Amino acid sequence: MTLSSSNPSRTNGQAAPPRAEAEQPIASALVGSLRVQTYGSRQALAHASSTDIRRALTECLARQDRARLILAAAPSQAEMLAELAQSADIDWSRVTLFHMDEFIGLPAGAPQRFAVWLDRHFFAKVPQAECHKIVPEPAPEAAAERYAGLLSADDIDVVCLGIGVNGHIAFNDPPVADFDDPLDVKVVELDRTCRLQQVDDQGFSSLDQVPTHAVTLTIPRLRRANKLFCCVPGGHKAEAVKQCLTGPVSTEWPASILRSHPDCTLYLDKDSNPDV
Repeated sequence: MTLSSSNPSRTNGQAAPPRAEAEQPIASALVGSLRVQTYGSRQALAHASSTDIRRALTECLARQDRARLILAAAPSQAEMLAELAQSADIDWSRVTLFHMDEFIGLPAGAPQRFAVWLDRHFFAKVPQAECHKIVPEPAPEAAAERYAGLLSADDIDVVCLGIGVNGHIAFNDPPVADFDDPLDVKVVELDRTCRLQQVDDQGFSSLDQVPTHAVTLTIPRLRRANKLFCCVPGGHKAEAVKQCLTGPVSTEWPASILRSHPDCTLYLDKDSNPDV
């Protein structure tokens, strides 16, 4: 995969006001309707994406009473979330928070639970209006239906997501991904590649500790959001990024569907896009 390089400091031959060094992409491209921005480091990616997300939320709150935000829980999101949580210009008391997936079968306080991870990295740091957590127990199917109802109460303004090493978005792994899924939230079986990623991300010490099932938002539910911001740092994601941007739009690489969203930006670093 090669994304075209651009010089963000020039526009129509005229010098443009320079942005902070950390915000400057080293390459940019448009793949379908997907904006792709590559940065020189993981921290530059985090700074640029958090800046854009902050702008989207403040613009949203300027025209309506509340904003509704869905977050992914993963190490790939940690730096972006740390910067976003420091956004003093966002009135977090007017923001309702959701997350997009949760393991089934872990103890309530287990650090590997995504709600617990997000508590530590974000939820506890901002005074949000409401924070709706996925709680699969004791009946995962009923929990999925309840969460779908909460999501459908109003538009979702912003989604912050990542891409898995198998191309998943949320826990829509290739075997269960459905671009026309009739459900908004469902119970899924996790494939082996996805479960191995949880070990590689140091969430679990061995594969047999990783749950086999989870509750996840579906792809149509995520795609109905108004704006999507997708942060994908790291060389271990390079193959997934390449397939999702250059291969066919297919559930073999579920994130390829992002190429058809009308307002989605993909943020890469030089490791996840090594061809720049």
